[in-house]
Amino acid sequence: MDPFPAKLPQMPPPPPTSQRTTLSALLTLPTPHHPPPSPSPPPLNTTLFQAFEWYLPPPSPTSPSPSHWTLLATLLPSLSALGVSRIWVPPACKAASPHTNGYDLYDLYDLGEFEQKGSVRTKWGTKGELEALVRRGEEVGVGVLFDAVLGHKAAADEKEVVRAVEVIKGDRRAWTGYRFEGRGGKHSAMRWGKEHFTGIDWDDRRKREGVWRFEGKQWAEDVDEELGNYDYLMFADVDHKHPQVRYDLFHWVQWLRGQMKLGGLRLDAIKHYSASFLRDLLVHIDERVDSKWFLVGEYWREDSEFLARFIEYMNHRMSLFDVQLVANFSRISLLEEKGDLREVFDDALVLWKPDNSVTFVVNHDTQKGQSLETPVAPFFIPLAYALILLRANAGLPCVFWSDLYGSFGQHPDPKHTTYIPPCRGGAVVPKMMLARQRWAYGSQYDYFDAAHCVGFTRLGHPAWGGGAGLAVLMTNGWECASKRMFVGKEHAGEAWTDLLRWCPGRVVVDGEGFGEFSVAGRSVSVWVNERAQGRREVDEFVFHHDIFGVEKTAEETKRWLAAETKARKRVERGLDLGVPNWLTGNVRF
Repeated sequence: MDPFPAKLPQMPPPPPTSQRTTLSALLTLPTPHHPPPSPSPPPLNTTLFQAFEWYLPPPSPTSPSPSHWTLLATLLPSLSALGVSRIWVPPACKAASPHTNGYDLYDLYDLGEFEQKGSVRTKWGTKGELEALVRRGEEVGVGVLFDAVLGHKAAADEKEVVRAVEVIKGDRRAWTGYRFEGRGGKHSAMRWGKEHFTGIDWDDRRKREGVWRFEGKQWAEDVDEELGNYDYLMFADVDHKHPQVRYDLFHWVQWLRGQMKLGGLRLDAIKHYSASFLRDLLVHIDERVDSKWFLVGEYWREDSEFLARFIEYMNHRMSLFDVQLVANFSRISLLEEKGDLREVFDDALVLWKPDNSVTFVVNHDTQKGQSLETPVAPFFIPLAYALILLRANAGLPCVFWSDLYGSFGQHPDPKHTTYIPPCRGGAVVPKMMLARQRWAYGSQYDYFDAAHCVGFTRLGHPAWGGGAGLAVLMTNGWECASKRMFVGKEHAGEAWTDLLRWCPGRVVVDGEGFGEFSVAGRSVSVWVNERAQGRREVDEFVFHHDIFGVEKTAEETKRWLAAETKARKRVERGLDLGVPNWLTGNVRF
């Protein structure tokens, strides 16, 4: 059942699946794929950064450690240097507890300002600290995306009697009274009651969990049809048709803009509330708030054609996360050497709507232990980042917190024994981000012609990085691989080396603009002219990822580096045909 049959603009009939959903069907090798022609230089490549992970612990009341907002403010200059233009921060509104991440929303108007739910501050900090973070972002050219949770409320202040329908009709007592006494009517005088919600998940009279729809209320029809109707998600479900609710949420987004100069919104769980309300909200933002805000929605559905139509319905005013691409990363990587790399972009949203796609490899919802857990094999994470960071017309890439700074793991403890270091020791993703910022420009040639080894090249643009380009090659096989790829006649005679230093040697581009590029087993190589503008700075760049001081002891680090050096020397002597152990991430001391 189509939830938007009469409202979506008509789209031309799609071509047969074999012609529309696979990248390989779009390629006639080695036909170049040019970015849209423009009389002006291409814009500087930018990157989005998700500035939290699910398992970040709240600061201890007895610890001198700074709040998350303060920590982020100190990290902004280094993130900006990596090409980050926007950061997506966790929900900043008061939640049910100062220890939760904020998706159990209590009060939209309390950003860590009032004594409510056991604390003035949220898990992430105070309102003043958030304002300081936003100001610091403006100084260094990094916009802050506010995570807006508009579909439900949690931790009500009082119970109300409400008639509701589950299996048996009857009176229920539900936590639906929101008085916000700590705020005392400041910022908004509205108090929420049972009339502002459509359902609840707890019958307090019988102390029983379930899903009850309030009598006289109906679920929104223009929501995702999963489970028949997926309006209800959790807690007290907001009724977006109620005029007071609409007024208060529209007022809130205006009020938020008046509090701080944000860069936009990340809209949480939009499949679970009215699409027509969301479209009206976007119009309101453009007319009354800020038409330059970047807006991205979380609509978790592995159906890119549907999501493309949803973007059409929103008049292309918002972007969506590319869920199918992440599913492809997971499926192909877990198949290891049996996975077919040519299928990595099959039906990805970025093929349908490249200008409205946000691509990612991991986020807080797909981490281990989460409801949308989507594991990507560790060896494949650098390959996936190369695909979203370095390609043309590939949406806006989002780098995840844990892939720069590590994760505290599912069950963090005070001694940080569960700490998981970032991808490949924190060196790889930052260098790819720098390569994106400097050299990932110009025409693209794709070489997706083999199941276990694919590549692409960018010819560069004179406006950026002195016109230097790059060549990317990856394999999910255990042995080294190589491929002859075109990088442009203008680069003839240049000597290119692997920026990641995983593949030794130099490749000299021939007179026709081709080079024979190699890659180590189960890895990726990023080849760039060894004399490219900015190359020395990137080669010498060291990213400080141990921001919490929980890395290995000095002795363990020394042993790890010795093992790394020994493995690299074996590769250089040609003793290893595949990837050395220190590249697999499986070394344990």
